[in-house]
Amino acid sequence: MDFPLPPMGEGLYEVELVRWLVQPGDAVARGQSLMEVMSDKATMEVPAPFAGTVTATTAEPGAKIKVGQVVLRYDPVGDGQATAGGERQPVPAQRAGDVSPPSESPATAHAPRGTDVPRSPNGHPAVAEPPAVRPPAAAPSVRHLARKLGVDLARVRGSGPAGRVLLEDLTPYLAARPGPAEKPAARADAVGLDLGVAGTRVKLVGLRRRIAEHMIAAKKAIPDYSYIDECDITDLVRLRAQLKDTFAKAGVRLTYLPFFVKAAARALKEVPIVNCTYDEAAEEMTLHDRYNVGVAVATPQGLVVPVVKDADRKDVAAIATEIDRLSADARAGRPKLDDLKGGTFTVTSIGGIGGLMATPIINHPEVGIMGVGKVVRRPVYDAHGRLRPADLVYLSFTFDHRIVDGAVGAAFGNAVIRHLQNPASLLLPERLGG
Repeated sequence: MDFPLPPMGEGLYEVELVRWLVQPGDAVARGQSLMEVMSDKATMEVPAPFAGTVTATTAEPGAKIKVGQVVLRYDPVGDGQATAGGERQPVPAQRAGDVSPPSESPATAHAPRGTDVPRSPNGHPAVAEPPAVRPPAAAPSVRHLARKLGVDLARVRGSGPAGRVLLEDLTPYLAARPGPAEKPAARADAVGLDLGVAGTRVKLVGLRRRIAEHMIAAKKAIPDYSYIDECDITDLVRLRAQLKDTFAKAGVRLTYLPFFVKAAARALKEVPIVNCTYDEAAEEMTLHDRYNVGVAVATPQGLVVPVVKDADRKDVAAIATEIDRLSADARAGRPKLDDLKGGTFTVTSIGGIGGLMATPIINHPEVGIMGVGKVVRRPVYDAHGRLRPADLVYLSFTFDHRIVDGAVGAAFGNAVIRHLQNPASLLLPERLGG
């Protein structure tokens, strides 16, 4: 029998096949994941709505497949029911992602004496089909996340049309999970990065291919330049150390990154042209009045840039909580599509792994990006010529030179630094701290 790609979500008509999770000859149980697909940097698994044996796969990893296209063939097992004439008729197939019905129970296990117990052709007592239990409506990506969280969808109140369970309905279960403990120093292997295997050839598919296409488009389209400056964040380091335990008691993991995002949002308001996207075809700039700051997240599959929406309106605690949620979703390979859209500026941090500075590539069609290096302690001279210890960080900016001139880029960098050197103001509401 043919298995066509089922609907993957609203507005999704084509996805990329990342990898097969089964191979021809494999026995498949109902609900078992068959393959991993990707759309707009969001990956999801496609579960089997059948039980049987895979006979063939009709698509290769890296191929674009459309909803309704046959991607797999299988021999069904126990998918029919006998009719009065002894022929078997197919039972209507469940949609992909539907959970399997409750386990079957032996028929007439306690039948009265003298009652004929129905027998199967092999002489064993026949098994009665249980009454059908309709699972709650939900997309495959929602079911996949529910399985990862150990959540029974039947217990989730759906907020979608006709009670459909949406990804947002699982947010309380995600928020309840304990966040990762902060480590004094991160290493590349600690975040599960793919460092490669010597002597192998690997086809560029999935997220890695999307990243490659996006980077090529950015470098071809954008005549960029880099601007690097040093920032003394001694007061910020001291303030974070004082607040870290208090935030932790409230369930918020306070790193430096929320302060950098907040400072960037404040600076974007002062230099609006940096909070811009450029449409090459229309030769038109759009200076945005919303401040949606993307945060680059390293995942085992590659770099993903989820977006902190309205960063100017959120306080540092809210930004920290949002970054934790977005990062966890991205590293688990299940970011929401909406979280990957709408960015107006990007912040990328290499300090967690150990770099001093970088020259990041602009996240097209944005016109600017800020790279944050690691915080280092160095001796510096104060205004009176005396040496003192200071906590320094290098900020690396890349701008689209078609839109942002050198002097404007420097003005933006100066604004970011000014806000970082007055960290207490970043904790205040916008009307007081701006």
